Amino acid sequence: MTEDFSRRPIASRNTKWAAHVTRRLVARGIAPNRISAGSVVAAALSGGALALSAQTGALWASGVLLVLGALFCQLRLLCNLFDGLVAVEGGMGSPDGAFWNEVPDRLSDLMILAGLGVAAGLPGLGLLAGALAILTAYLREFGRASGLGSDFSGPGAKSHRMAAVTLGVLAQAGAWIAGAGWPVLVWTLWLVLALTVATIVRRSRRILRGLAGGA
Repeated sequence: MTEDFSRRPIASRNTKWAAHVTRRLVARGIAPNRISAGSVVAAALSGGALALSAQTGALWASGVLLVLGALFCQLRLLCNLFDGLVAVEGGMGSPDGAFWNEVPDRLSDLMILAGLGVAAGLPGLGLLAGALAILTAYLREFGRASGLGSDFSGPGAKSHRMAAVTLGVLAQAGAWIAGAGWPVLVWTLWLVLALTVATIVRRSRRILRGLAGGA
């Protein structure tokens, strides 16, 4: 049986700094749905910065855009962390919270991975990675709706994909600074794609075993 997690397991959720920021957000009355919407803005800025990095004529400008893309990618994840903390621990959840918890994430995945595809010179592959990322979320929700629990397993879950993107684009910027012509962005895109496919296979097998009564 797939493990039944009602929330995505995030190690930083129980840290003191996360609790402090959550209290500040609650005190300011910032609704979790607004934070969720903010994650889409961060993802759009991340994907846009990554895509623009392939359009500049100066290597330093491309490097700066890659760093910005990585920072906005992490900001997206922070929004994903705090919308749940404010909703649950802060007691500010709303009846439409489930919508805001899921739909913005799907848009965010697509925009960031599409931007990575453009940056790597493989826009079609970026769109494919985004589509497969959406499929991983569909499988998680399908498993939950089938009574098998929410499967957040990787190796290409959201946090894993975004970690790969962040490290990959920073590594590419570093390679350019060092004067190396390594196609790190291309490697990163293929890595994200491989991890996502592996996750789809893993979650699909767990669902099939569960439906067959063998797990």
